[in-house]
Amino acid sequence: MLGIPVAARTRWLRTWCSGRYLLGTLVAATVTLAAAPLLCVPSLAQSWTEQHRRRAGMQLGQSVEPRPRAARRNLVWLVTQVVTGLPAGALGLICLGSLLFTSVITVSWWAFPTAPWLPVISVRITDWGTALSLGLVNLVVLAGLAAIGLPPLARAHARCCLAVLAPSPAEHLVERVTELTQTRTDVLQAHSAELRRIERDLHDGTQARLVAIAMRLAVAGESLSDDPAGAAVLVRQAHAETEHAMTELRSVIRTIYPPVLADLGLTGALSTLAARTGVPTRIDIGTLGEVPAAVEAIAFFAVTEALANIARHSRATRASVRVTRNGALLCAEIADNGTGGADAAQGSGLGGIHRRVAALDGTMKISSPPGGPTVMTLELPCA
Repeated sequence: MLGIPVAARTRWLRTWCSGRYLLGTLVAATVTLAAAPLLCVPSLAQSWTEQHRRRAGMQLGQSVEPRPRAARRNLVWLVTQVVTGLPAGALGLICLGSLLFTSVITVSWWAFPTAPWLPVISVRITDWGTALSLGLVNLVVLAGLAAIGLPPLARAHARCCLAVLAPSPAEHLVERVTELTQTRTDVLQAHSAELRRIERDLHDGTQARLVAIAMRLAVAGESLSDDPAGAAVLVRQAHAETEHAMTELRSVIRTIYPPVLADLGLTGALSTLAARTGVPTRIDIGTLGEVPAAVEAIAFFAVTEALANIARHSRATRASVRVTRNGALLCAEIADNGTGGADAAQGSGLGGIHRRVAALDGTMKISSPPGGPTVMTLELPCA
């Protein structure tokens, strides 16, 4: 393989992947035809079609997102799979089978009771000279046909599969409405929880201190003429309580909209955040232009939570934050060299980040294979 050019290796790898896809298509079409009564059950049809959508997407190098259930479209695909999959798979089988047959016949023609015929150049093999010369010609011709014909055939079938199963505009609309409804519910729940937290912090902390301050000042006012020294002590205590109340109030305000964000902007706030995190973090921030305050706040909170997760869970020795502006999108990429395995479904603050991002109709993607690295990508619309 070392002496084969990269382009040739790539072509033969593509040919092999296409042939494997077509053979799998032949098997799938046969199973679809044999199990047609079972596959008419909506849940089974949905699972079966989604599996083949993913296969088709891998063949075309495209990512395929889950789609809503569409029973009629699934049934149409089952028929299409049988009609197109059987002939396409059969052609792949004939091509690859002829290659295998020629290879076997070329080296073992002597073991057959009757001398076999080569499939392309149809001559009978009676000696080693014919086997080695014309057998090699047959192999080259068949390999060339496979390289020319199998990749386009596999791509055509994969495109047909995705086209038939592609959600219709109405299904896209239903999916979008469902997504927005869920996002709105999450936002309302998060907003209610945030209001309850702020109310609890103000009631249990700041309000209690203000009540204590008012009581001390009232007592000091009543005892000012009779006990000036005691009144002075009460006033000093009230002053100290006032300082504590102001500290707690600033803490509550910081969770609503961080002062560092208002003072330094997103670039300065993230740089300050990176300097304080427990893992050495490299910051790379491009030209962001004018970013809405809500987008800045969510981006800041998301990066803060992500870096906190890295420090607590990842066992990473370094991390990086890259923020860029791509048209109307603010893109943030947070990466680390930790142990990986991050999953938003298992908590660790990732679910909260996803809800914050979804509140602005943004997206969050996580790549975190076991062993790392972990890369989180956020996209927030700024328009």
